[in-house]
Formats: sequence, C-alpha cells, structure tokens
Amino acid sequence: MTQVRLQKYLSEAGACSRRQGEAHILAGKVTVNGRVVTTLGTRIDPAADVVRLDGVPVMRIQPLIYVMLNKPKGVVTSCKHRGEAVVTDLVDLPSRLFPVGRLDKASTGLLLLTNDGRIHHRLSHPSFDHEKEYDVTVQRAIDDRSLQTLATGVRLEGVMTRPARVTRVSARRFRMVLMEGRNRQIRRMVQQVGNRVVRLHRIRVAGLKLAELQPGAWRHLTPAEREGLLNQLGLNETRGDP
Repeated sequence: MTQVRLQKYLSEAGACSRRQGEAHILAGKVTVNGRVVTTLGTRIDPAADVVRLDGVPVMRIQPLIYVMLNKPKGVVTSCKHRGEAVVTDLVDLPSRLFPVGRLDKASTGLLLLTNDGRIHHRLSHPSFDHEKEYDVTVQRAIDDRSLQTLATGVRLEGVMTRPARVTRVSARRFRMVLMEGRNRQIRRMVQQVGNRVVRLHRIRVAGLKLAELQPGAWRHLTPAEREGLLNQLGLNETRGDP
C-alpha cells in the first residue's frame, strides 16, 4: 500500500494545515498505532495505521470539498464562537469544513471553506503573492492623494503595508487589491488617511470570483474553479506526491 508523510496525512484529513501538522508532530501530540511520533517525514500506511492527534483519531477525508460562501454581515469567521453565529453554520454539509483566511464580523463577501488543510497556508501567507480584491465604501469622499497613499503603503504597528492596487469607483467607493492580510488591514489603512470604512466586501480571492452569489448563500466550486485554484496554488502536483 502507498505510504504518505504523516504531516501530509494530517493535512489531507482536514485536521490542520501541513505546517501546523509539523508543529503538532514536533510537540509530541501525534501518535501512530499508539506510539508518539516526533520525527518529521515519518511515513504511514493510511489503510493500516491508526493516527491520533491529541488522542483523537484522525481519519482521512475523501473527497476533498471546496465551498464558496458569500459571508453576510454579523457572522463570525470561525468554526465555533460562543454566543455568535459562525460561517460554518451557513453551510449545510456533513463534512467538517474550516474557513480559509478571515473576514471580520462587519465585513462581507467571498470566503472559501474546505477540508483540504493545504489551502490555508498557500492563500494566507504573503510569500505566495495571491491577490484578494475588495470593494470598499468609506464614510466621506476620498481624494486621489489618499488613494495613492493607500496604494503606496502606510505604516501599521511599525511595519509598512505592501503596495496595493487601488481603483476609484466613485467619490466614496474604490476597489483595492492586496497580497497580504493583516488583521483589519483595510479598515486601519483607511483610518490612517483620515477616513472610515462603512462597507467592506471581498469580491475575489486568487482566481475565484464571487460574481452573483447572494449574501448567506454558498456553492461548491465548479471543477474548473477547483482545478484552477489548485494549479494556481501549486497543489495539484503536491497531491500526487506521497
């Protein structure tokens, strides 16, 4: 039977990302057939070996699922949050899915949910240069100089933001394309130029476009979208690599 690396197995089972799996292994949280494994690169036979993470059995999930959601305002991007509606409540599927990246509670728009643990790191880490596009409405008319400042970059917590693409739509509305995703980044950037975001709506992640999906609605990615995303993230090749 084909063997796979333990951290890859954890990732493809939806237990965590591959990087998180490596950290769990090094921390002694993973057992194979009752034995703690702390060596990265350890290979297992998914058909014969019993893997546990923090004592909980990890079963390989098939098939991998990729869902696009139009997150409505007031819903938390989390799998669980006491006393709050969370995005996973909106997707009526038996498989355990987790959101990739974040949209704050007041923001809306495209959110990807999946049981493919490889996706999160590739879409979230700025080193991979994957774009996220937002439709932004601010409280007061914003001048061209402020838009140029947003595009060039502002200092947040002592670190400059990366250059962005900013395109005016109207006096109070613009599109912004980022290749990073710091906490509440656009809202804080707009505050730096003396304005305030009143609507923040994500319309694209990498090559995925929200299009006409209604607020609160979700759908599976089409085969073409799924293959395009995996190709763009360089993951079609790594799936075939045990």
